Amino acid sequence: MRTYELIFVVDPRVSDEDVVTMTQEYKQMIAHGGSEITSEENWGRRKLAYPIEKLTEGKYVLLNIQSQGGKTSLPEVEHRMRQNDKILRYLTVRTDEDLKRAARRKPSPSAGSPSASSEPAGDEDLDTGEEI
Repeated sequence: MRTYELIFVVDPRVSDEDVVTMTQEYKQMIAHGGSEITSEENWGRRKLAYPIEKLTEGKYVLLNIQSQGGKTSLPEVEHRMRQNDKILRYLTVRTDEDLKRAARRKPSPSAGSPSASSEPAGDEDLDTGEEI
């Protein structure tokens, strides 16, 4: 089973009703593609980190998606979002890979144990903040 997060930022001049309608259309496209929407969060109007098309605010919507067998309609949904002038930005992230990676990573041994080694293990990326 694969899980995804899809977040998109809508132009703040768009009415709340239009944002809901737009979200419903995208949810239908996702469901039609064989995926399931597990949760939806409307974060409302928030300040952007940087201006986009001279706008400093946007309306944020987050969708959590679950897909059996990896078959999704997310590429089609992203294509539609790219064509929609009301959508400022969107981002799709596959979250099940992060969960697998976190489960594989073993907790580091305590400093006092004899099995503690000074060498970093495997492909872990350690940043101690010290200059070498």
